[in-house]
Amino acid sequence: MATYEISPAHGAGAKLAHPVELVCFALIVVNVVSLVAFYLQGLWIKEGAGNVADFLALWAAGRETLAGHAAAAYDWPTLRLIEENAVGHFNGYLGWRYPPPFLFVAAALALLPYASAFLVWLFGTFLCYLAAIRAIIGDRVGYFLAAAFPPVLANFMAGQNGFLSASLIGGALALLERQPIGAGVLLGLLTYKPHLGLLFPIALVAGGYWRVFITAAIVAALMAALSLAAFGAESWHAFFPVIGDAMYAESRAYWGRLQSAFGLMRLFFDSEVLAWAVQGTLAIIAAGAVAILWRGRAAYEIKAAALGVGVLMATPHVLTYDLVVLAVPIAFLFRLGRTQGFLKHELAGIGLACVLILIYPFVVAPVGYVAVLVVATLVLRRGLAWAGQERCGDFV
Repeated sequence: MATYEISPAHGAGAKLAHPVELVCFALIVVNVVSLVAFYLQGLWIKEGAGNVADFLALWAAGRETLAGHAAAAYDWPTLRLIEENAVGHFNGYLGWRYPPPFLFVAAALALLPYASAFLVWLFGTFLCYLAAIRAIIGDRVGYFLAAAFPPVLANFMAGQNGFLSASLIGGALALLERQPIGAGVLLGLLTYKPHLGLLFPIALVAGGYWRVFITAAIVAALMAALSLAAFGAESWHAFFPVIGDAMYAESRAYWGRLQSAFGLMRLFFDSEVLAWAVQGTLAIIAAGAVAILWRGRAAYEIKAAALGVGVLMATPHVLTYDLVVLAVPIAFLFRLGRTQGFLKHELAGIGLACVLILIYPFVVAPVGYVAVLVVATLVLRRGLAWAGQERCGDFV
């Protein structure tokens, strides 16, 4: 992301510093050129001539659903036949491991040919992501900053759901105080990827956002009921056995793909017990920090940033495209900086997080998780600075 040339006196009208504008523009150009080169290799060409995107699993699951065999989407040998027919022979694993309600989206996209569905999915969710970050920052420059964020390229190349996750989380946090019903609807839809919503109930209960909590619960229950009616109980029976396989399926090639504490521990220490212990400890710390902040009187931007980064700290299953969600806490830090100025080294920390994500293709290690920890540290500094101001205010 980029930075504002701003101080408390400048206010919300401050502009991007010229060097930052150039860096952001360069990143966007690199993203566009890389994507064009990638897609021209034949992403959707048959007979094995092209690259295979993760989106293929979503489209293939939708085809099974349209054929009246929703439960078969969770059967890898069956799903693979559809995938091979769409893009030709390929080696690898692209299974379907999402809850049955997400099959509504898959079926809608599968009404289109694979290439058309791919473009509709990616650019549709990308626009939602841009809108969410713009809504958080409160200025049109949010579009520019969001498009330059490094994980954007990874999500485009994989055809994955990082844009959707970031738009739902960012949109919910942007609406939460002004439009609680809308925020609840978005959080209810986030159950398509339930591990990203683990900390939201803690935050909502601690902060007393009961309308949001109840709305989210109703939407989630309604989506589950609709999927049960549309796809039958068989789809749910087929879904539950594949939950535990999700993380290990991604790591069969290499543990460094997982951008989490779990992946970091497995990569360097090859101990599952240690990995779960560290992951669980950090998840508890993140949950505790979110509960304390959301129960207290901290600025909403600090609360939202803590929840956004805590989501990525708490779950063991985070891949590079999921790091698009990290744009949400960074956007709230920018929003706070627009009105109060940035803390010393805060902008450098944001830049470091972006660099860590940029170098992932060259190191293939959990550097993305280190970037998450960097942003978490920046949010912690904001929280401590706020606490210090509160103490000074109470003393005076």
